[in-house]
Amino acid sequence: MTIEILQTGKLLASCEAALAERYTVHKLHEQADPKAWLAEHGARIRAHAGSGVQAELMDALPNLEIIASFGVGYDNIDTKTAKARNIRVTNTPDVLNDAVAELTIGLMISLARRIPQGDQFVRQGKWPNASFGLYSELTGKTLGILGLGRIGKEIAARAQAMKMRVVYHGRKRQPSEPHVFYDNLVDMARDSDWLVIIAPGGKGTERIVSREVLTALGAKGKLVNVARGTLVDEPAMLELLQNGGLGGAALDVFENEPQVPEAFLALDNVVLSPHQGSATHQTRDAMGALLVANLDAHFAGEPLISAVV
Repeated sequence: MTIEILQTGKLLASCEAALAERYTVHKLHEQADPKAWLAEHGARIRAHAGSGVQAELMDALPNLEIIASFGVGYDNIDTKTAKARNIRVTNTPDVLNDAVAELTIGLMISLARRIPQGDQFVRQGKWPNASFGLYSELTGKTLGILGLGRIGKEIAARAQAMKMRVVYHGRKRQPSEPHVFYDNLVDMARDSDWLVIIAPGGKGTERIVSREVLTALGAKGKLVNVARGTLVDEPAMLELLQNGGLGGAALDVFENEPQVPEAFLALDNVVLSPHQGSATHQTRDAMGALLVANLDAHFAGEPLISAVV
């Protein structure tokens, strides 16, 4: 008998095809009555492929052995409950580092040079009758990184190639890193021209970029968020962007995405992106392959490739 696994949401086509070759896959999101389906079949499920797994779903899957998450972040998985029930959890780190770092630098350049606005300036036929204006560049600026993990280090390397100075804040100083460490986020924001957020989500970091941090970044400072929308006090950020207390923001994530506060749409000092940090063919294919490889390793009795719990 083949191993039965559960999906609760759509995955990348290449990932779904690989799963179907190896396992019997049940797609809960395609069931007319998911609760009734779980009550009848939940005990047969040994693995979950995807994310967004809370205790309630674990209750319905009494023989669940592993949650293989599609993504590097796992704040939408109840890892505490999973650990208590001896359910293993994996994620897909490393394979998306380059894609997210590239987008981060792209967002920074787009905001500094007003590239989206320049595109519209040309498309709307304004160029023959007006000058677009002068804006800023990255060269010589100080970039403060909140979260110098795998992706943060890739962003730092690319920022240095842009002739920026890099500093960082995190839970602790990393002695092997050459960048200046700040143990106080407000102080780092005050000393930075740019603040890039690439820390994990979850209750421990909720609204860590507070009004105080944003105010310290200041009227000339620019914020880039490629982590989770919950890390920022979004109402305070919006207010400061509107009144000039914050110079600009480039946002790939939002607190209640895909819903974006309408007031952002009227601002010309923001760049808005639809959470596409890892959204390239090669990266998403690699993420799917790693998800499947973790499942294969688990059921073969081999060490997990990227275990979280």
